Amino acid sequence: MEKFVLNNGIRLLYEHRESYVTSFCIGFDAGANAEVDFKLGTAHALEHMLFKGTTTLDEDEINLKCDRLFGFNNAMTNFPYCIYYGTSSNEDFVEAFSLYSDIILNPALSEVGFKEEMDVILQEFNEWKEDFGQYCEDELFYNSYERKRLKNIIIGTEVSIKEIHIDELKRFYKRYYVPENCVISVITSISFEDIKTVVNNIFSDFKGEYIKPIYNNESISSGIHYKEVSGFEGAKIQYVYDISMLDTKEVEALRIFNMWLGEGVSSRLFDKVRTKGGLAYEIFSAVKNEANIKLFSINCSTSKNSVDRCIDIIDLLVDNAVGDFQTLTQVDINYLIKRLKLKRALDLEKSIVLANRLTIYELMYKRGKMVFDELEFEYEISNKDIINVIKKVFVNPSKQVLW
Repeated sequence: MEKFVLNNGIRLLYEHRESYVTSFCIGFDAGANAEVDFKLGTAHALEHMLFKGTTTLDEDEINLKCDRLFGFNNAMTNFPYCIYYGTSSNEDFVEAFSLYSDIILNPALSEVGFKEEMDVILQEFNEWKEDFGQYCEDELFYNSYERKRLKNIIIGTEVSIKEIHIDELKRFYKRYYVPENCVISVITSISFEDIKTVVNNIFSDFKGEYIKPIYNNESISSGIHYKEVSGFEGAKIQYVYDISMLDTKEVEALRIFNMWLGEGVSSRLFDKVRTKGGLAYEIFSAVKNEANIKLFSINCSTSKNSVDRCIDIIDLLVDNAVGDFQTLTQVDINYLIKRLKLKRALDLEKSIVLANRLTIYELMYKRGKMVFDELEFEYEISNKDIINVIKKVFVNPSKQVLW
């Protein structure tokens, strides 16, 4: 991987990959977490409005060009970041990148189409809860925090969405869409020198002063919460544990443990709850380690009649995790590491995933190269290291039941 910093502070990450296509990602540390002194949902609304027109192109022209130039393109607002990304043929890269750059650097942000787009976002809000897995997590976060931005969903509340005005988006754009807060990643067979020239020609005049927001680092409140949903025939269960106290090596140790506990059909959770218990059609665990979102999650989809039994088994597996994991040898742990590395490598086979991951890691950790460091897995991690992490993490969970 190559890294180049433009004179104005923009960070360009480049990875050579022989291919007919080029993937790129332009990102900002400007997700929902940054909505300090802004209406909830401002970051997401701005992402929508950037595609409504630039100073030279209207929305129809943008849409037509996107279809002609991209095999795939999209944008996404998360809590820590907002990214704009796509894949084009190599021959169309300059034009495709120029189009996305124009959308980001020269947005019209006018009243034209604003009301209509906010109505679209309100429709998105109303449909959000149709994904019951997401709904369960949203309820869990709402019940687990008092003030943290994670308490409310990324797109905001119905009230906050209706209160957003175009001037709010302009103010957010001016504060966070600035060079020092911008990362661009390109995965291509086009030479690094040519990519630097293209990016520098387009972004060298980009200006603005970055003031990093102060995030709320509130920890989760433990407890168990229930919510009944009309028309929902099944049940969802989710646990979260705080992992913000872990350093980088400890997070990697937790990821190894996760491969054993909840990744795959041979995992402890899957074996006990689904294979032997026949209680759930889906159960897994995951590590969430993003800026200001550092959690270990256990997710279960089951029937209403099986909720208590599922919780009892999950609690028992967690309570016995130290003793059970102590039986693993270093050979067993090395096998888990191998599985983890393979999973990561498969994720990065798609150039667009790699472009996004490089941008996100550089934004969150200022270490885009960490994407490749994770593939090498340079840490020496023993059974004892993992046991210590288990003891740190698996206390005082917050639990949500949706049924």
